Amino acid sequence: MLGLQCESNAEWIARVKDNSALLLTDHAHCEKKASVMAISLMSRYPERAELVDAMAELSIEEMSHFQMVVRKLKERNLPLERDPGDNYVQALFEHLRKNEPLRLLDKLIVSSLIEARSCERFQLLSEHTPEDDLKEFYRSLLASEARHRNLFLKLAKLYFPEEEVEKRLEEMQAIEAKIVRSLDSKAVMHG
Repeated sequence: MLGLQCESNAEWIARVKDNSALLLTDHAHCEKKASVMAISLMSRYPERAELVDAMAELSIEEMSHFQMVVRKLKERNLPLERDPGDNYVQALFEHLRKNEPLRLLDKLIVSSLIEARSCERFQLLSEHTPEDDLKEFYRSLLASEARHRNLFLKLAKLYFPEEEVEKRLEEMQAIEAKIVRSLDSKAVMHG
């Protein structure tokens, strides 16, 4: 399960499978924010060459995913609505430590968990979405989400001792599972 300690609530898939408009809009915003997060990491840690190189590539890939989702919206004559925010990500970010370099470690771990959860959700969508083109679309994104999850953990282990990464990852996995269990299963990517 890509390091996740719990599966998504079955009620979530029931809510999203018949609400592709809301889900696609939220998905577009998630891809945009993933690109922004990559750019933010590059800006905040310019002295970390490997991170800068990886985040430059990631930001471009995430924006290409954003464009792909926007195309799906246009195919359905749906507008890109305003971003209402992401309670799941906001709750995870509340657990970031304030002092450096531990804040960097936490950002990398939280980013890996967000990518892992997205991967799990894309798998569920590829199996349960009634629209065939969306099933294939979500299936096509699975590998990149898993790769992104692994990239963030690889970077964490590059800059921090592996034991420290594993310990904090385990702590954050438990926090992430608690957050997921508390979500009210809205028809959004991380609802």
